[in-house]
Amino acid sequence: MPEAEVDLRALVGAVSDAADRALTLWAGGQTQVRQWEKVPGHPVCEADLEIDEMLRESLGRIDPEAGWLSEETADTVHRLDLARVWVVDPIDGTRDYLRGRPGWAVSVALVEHGSVRIGILAAPARNELWLAQAGKGATRNGRVLQAGTRAMLPGARVPADQLPRHDRDLVAVHKPNSIALRMAMVAADEADIVATVRWGNEWDVAAAALIAQEAGAIVTDALGDELSFNRPEPTALGLLCTAPGIHAAATQRLAPRVRELLGRD
Repeated sequence: MPEAEVDLRALVGAVSDAADRALTLWAGGQTQVRQWEKVPGHPVCEADLEIDEMLRESLGRIDPEAGWLSEETADTVHRLDLARVWVVDPIDGTRDYLRGRPGWAVSVALVEHGSVRIGILAAPARNELWLAQAGKGATRNGRVLQAGTRAMLPGARVPADQLPRHDRDLVAVHKPNSIALRMAMVAADEADIVATVRWGNEWDVAAAALIAQEAGAIVTDALGDELSFNRPEPTALGLLCTAPGIHAAATQRLAPRVRELLGRD
């Protein structure tokens, strides 16, 4: 089944249904779902697992030939032999979900031959549905998105609770816990830069990467290299998502931090 034959209406419906279920469990920010830590500092809850199972079933009906890569499912090498794979984070921004804050989203991407072909973010607590198709642009609630035109890094808007000393020339704006929603803010011209030098996972960024790129933003790893998906080790060295006019300057600023992380001179 080529990407063009995927039933987009059914796909949006499946993601929306899963997001609605997550919202029901969230119960207006008063969620009582059981929670624990997979590893220290990485929370998970019953809703993550229920939404993961719900999506695996519904997406499997939409494209039964596609593989599966999800934060909440044990990974297998089977996906590497397939042309297409669903890359899913059932609840991106679990901390906000558990704290009763709206900065979480259901993230679903369809990857084909290493590239994201369709990306969807459903953020029901914010009444938002973000959608992108490769080569066809990106929308939020049906409105076309366009990244900003900022050309200078100083003064750029970054979703952050607080800025480190060496980035005080930037401007902090509201930060949802979901990194996918932070990237979507760049697509919507509500932020200019999202950057991290930590190792990250494909399911965190796949859908949002296409949304940002289709809106005209530039999305790379922290070294400025192109992202690819459905890799044997589904991680990347950080993330850099920016308005196009500041990507080069942002890459240059991040370079010393990346070298320090990698132990290079």
